[in-house]
Amino acid sequence: MLMNKKLLAHLRETYPAGTRVELVRMDDVQAPPIGTKGTVYGVDDTGSMLVNWDNGSGLNVVYGVDSCRKLGDCHD
Repeated sequence: MLMNKKLLAHLRETYPAGTRVELVRMDDVQAPPIGTKGTVYGVDDTGSMLVNWDNGSGLNVVYGVDSCRKLGDCHD
């Protein structure tokens, strides 16, 4: 999927560095377990989220392939 500037800006605004996320789906044999939580440290030029997973993994969340959800401040 081709990343356009408007979508990239939206992703970077929605997932700024420090955002907490939880893995929903990742298409990689070395993926962290579903439900693993992590902290976003950036969004690259392809729209992939760069995440430091709590279990030590550093695999990116690939835009359009993998999925994670943003955790809220109240209960997550």
